[in-house]
Amino acid sequence: MTLHADARAVLGAWTAPDAGQEELRRSYLDHLDAHPDAMWRTCLPGHLTASSAIISADGSKVALVLHRVHRMWLQTGGHCETEDATLAAAALREATEESGIRGLTLLPAPVRLDRHAVPCGGGSFHLDVQYAALAPADAVLVVDPAESAGLDWFPVDELPEPSDDVVRDLVRTAARAVRADRAGQSDPRPA
Repeated sequence: MTLHADARAVLGAWTAPDAGQEELRRSYLDHLDAHPDAMWRTCLPGHLTASSAIISADGSKVALVLHRVHRMWLQTGGHCETEDATLAAAALREATEESGIRGLTLLPAPVRLDRHAVPCGGGSFHLDVQYAALAPADAVLVVDPAESAGLDWFPVDELPEPSDDVVRDLVRTAARAVRADRAGQSDPRPA
């Protein structure tokens, strides 16, 4: 299965938690149908990306990176690469590269979607598929200056500034999804 086909399958099967997320889900599917290159940064109308909020083993903290360009605390994530077989693999690769944490466990389904403008190719959109990642109990953050200007753990209910509502919504949703997963149940509540 190609990465494009995986993205179509993942988004086709995903149950959005609310009407806004459902509208995004459908727009992502329409974009995939209209653009065979939708997975690659060369697709200038916009391209899918994969990110994740890394939640600590006890569920109380999130690892965030200080973006070098935007100078904001954000979740890990970025562009899909040719070696990524799935969206989940792209999100896990990015989380591992940007945090230095080995042994991350990604929840199998996305938790949120977010579409935002970016400067790629002179102006484009990221159609971000957002996951929750669970860090092992012995997780150690390793800052890589090539990846970010900073990296740290923060309480899930006290995120640093500057940040934004997208990150706050993702962290809240990811923390809830991790708690539900650890309890062996799904979480039907909207974000």
